[in-house]
Formats: sequence, C-alpha cells, structure tokens
Amino acid sequence: MSIKTQARSASRLAAVQALYQMDMEKIGLARLLSEFHMHRLGAEIEDEQYADADVVFFDDVVSGVDQRREEFDSLITSKLNEKWKIERLDPTMLQILRCGCFELMARKDVPKAAVINEYVDVAHAFFDDKEAHFVNGLLDNIAKEVRK
Repeated sequence: MSIKTQARSASRLAAVQALYQMDMEKIGLARLLSEFHMHRLGAEIEDEQYADADVVFFDDVVSGVDQRREEFDSLITSKLNEKWKIERLDPTMLQILRCGCFELMARKDVPKAAVINEYVDVAHAFFDDKEAHFVNGLLDNIAKEVRK
C-alpha cells in the first residue's frame, strides 16, 4: 500500500470519527477541523499511534459531508428497506455511509471500487462482517445510481 493510499485510508477513518463527534457534541465545523488537525491526525492517543492522514482529503470529506448531509441522507434513505428508517442506523454507520456517498458523488477521481472497499474497511474497524456487508451493498447500490 502506497503512502498516499495509507494517508487517505487514515483520513477516511478520521473523517468518520470527526463527523460522529460533530453530531454527538454539536460542535461547529471550524472548531472540529482545528481540533483534529492539532490533536488527532497523526497523533498518539492512549498508546496508539494514528497514521498520518492526508489533511486536505480529510478536510474535503468532512466539509463535503457537513454541507450536503441532507442530500446524502435522502439518498441513503431511498436505498434502505421500506421497514428501515435512517434514524435506526447506528450513528457511526450513518457517518460511514455519508462519507461513502460524498466520495461517490463528489470525488470522481477516486475509483468507485476503491471508495466502496475503503468504507467497508472502515466499517470493519467498528462493526462485524454483517454490518460491513451492509455498507458494501448499500454503497454499491448508491454507486450504480450516481456513477453512470
């Protein structure tokens, strides 16, 4: 895995964490980005060294999701089973899906398969195989619609 690929993977994981924190703590985008730049990206926390992230890519994903969250939530909702409501999704799962939507729609420079695989990997950091398969299926379904 190249250094650029590793940095982007770290950025994706950090973006999901940042957006989760933003929703849970109701903090603004500027403060959130500053906090992550200064204290989280590439830092050592609880004896765990975080990989250096692509800060520009991280900022793009977090800002893009923040700006287009309603659009992404509508898209995610349209792909859920009729019996499911977006409010039932685990908050971390929702951030993973929002980030995946952002990249599929706004980052055409990133291949569709790479986006899906990367967010399946992020899902594995938080969930079991069942949820990772859910991410794979939902993002693949969204990709078929937005990447023609």
